[in-house]
Amino acid sequence: MKMYINGVWKDSSNKDTLNKYNPSTGEIIDTFPAATKGDVDEAMDAAELAFQPWSDLGTAERAKILFKANELIMQNRKELEALLTLEVGKISREASDEVDGVIDQIQYYAEFERKLTGDIVEGSNSKRKIFQYKVPYGIVVAITPWNFPAAMVVRKLAPALLTGNTVIMKPSSDTPLTAQWIVNKFIEAGMPKGVLNFVTGRGSEIGDYIVNHKKVGLVTMTGSTSTGQRIMQNASSNMAKLILELGGKAPFMVWKDADIIRTLKSLVWAKYLNVGQSCIAAERLYIHEDIYDKFISKFVAVTKKLTVGNPENSDVGPLINKGAQASMVKTVENARDSGYKILTGGNKPDLKGKYGNGYFFEPTIIEDVKQDSTLFQDEIFGPIIGTEKVSDIEELYKKANDSKYGLASYLFTEDPELMLDASERIRFGELYINMPGPEASQGYHTGFRMTGQGGEGSKYGINEYLKLKNVYVDYSKKPLYINTINNNIFDNL
Repeated sequence: MKMYINGVWKDSSNKDTLNKYNPSTGEIIDTFPAATKGDVDEAMDAAELAFQPWSDLGTAERAKILFKANELIMQNRKELEALLTLEVGKISREASDEVDGVIDQIQYYAEFERKLTGDIVEGSNSKRKIFQYKVPYGIVVAITPWNFPAAMVVRKLAPALLTGNTVIMKPSSDTPLTAQWIVNKFIEAGMPKGVLNFVTGRGSEIGDYIVNHKKVGLVTMTGSTSTGQRIMQNASSNMAKLILELGGKAPFMVWKDADIIRTLKSLVWAKYLNVGQSCIAAERLYIHEDIYDKFISKFVAVTKKLTVGNPENSDVGPLINKGAQASMVKTVENARDSGYKILTGGNKPDLKGKYGNGYFFEPTIIEDVKQDSTLFQDEIFGPIIGTEKVSDIEELYKKANDSKYGLASYLFTEDPELMLDASERIRFGELYINMPGPEASQGYHTGFRMTGQGGEGSKYGINEYLKLKNVYVDYSKKPLYINTINNNIFDNL
């Protein structure tokens, strides 16, 4: 595969490449360019040159290209689904759902073509006006993750481009192929030269350089909290605007009156979707003591029925890479050493044939986890969940809120008063009550604390890519008198 810079698909300037592995088999499926700082400079120059004509084009004309790109994606969606299964190991149902989300997001953002508004405010008199309108930041650097590599690409591309920014996209090195496929559809839809640039490579070599570049106006990144903190430090040199969606540690709260089957279905989705590799994945399971035994036995039974293996015909596919698999092994080892009980799972499955070298791990439930343990405090990002009993609502709120992260949370209850109370007391950016996720395009996807800053989705997410400009106008034609100067010095001129 190749990068796309200034309207040309090309290799890196030094011809260096990296390998992309199939997580289901461990085999190399492609190589991709490892960009240099010179490649980044070339992309920045192209984006800078293209910015003014692109922003001058107008929102309606830019939206036409987004609509066309969406049409191309819909026409070729089976290609994208297959690529998600190959590159990420997504099971077929999840790959199809992600493509649905891609199409929905582009459609949603493109429909804002005539909905971006500003204000006209009266100044100190009726003949003075303050025009407040929204303008693009300029060059946007979009750094996308590997867990939802199609959906996350368009969630950044669509609003950034619609609002008149030019973009340099850098995908995760675990998923360059999916990102390239999406970018190519925008190019085929008629994206002008230099407006959208696509670079791949090692974050250790170009990551700091690209966000620290003097020409960047905004950086949007979805990824780990540690990476987000590093970006904040680097972007401070040019005061670039930041949109950061970082770690999550979602509490999944089951009250004593919960609908058991509805709750179980939502929990299986929230925990095992994408093998638990999701920022909104359920990572802490709190169950009221009155129904704990009944609920946990059913959850274990359902989890044991999940099949692990070939993503084309199983319930649970592979983790993204060997390091992620090793992390799950270590997490379970630490849990055993801490005296916790493994109710099910906890091992690499014994798969035969080519899938024996894949990065699979069994869905795992660990019981009686302590609140201050790393299992309940640090993000797992895999198919492992810990459980704990709670006896009253204050204990539930306290433990659920006890996290350095604050993205998604889940509550299952039939009590309307509790639903409303939890909406105020649970301090997370998203609370799903009696339903699973994911976030909707018209919802504002944001978090508290170390989950990051800013957000994506909805009209608020579109406005993240615009800054408000003020223009003061006086059209009275009356003589101008300014109190703070000696106006007499202008006599007889």
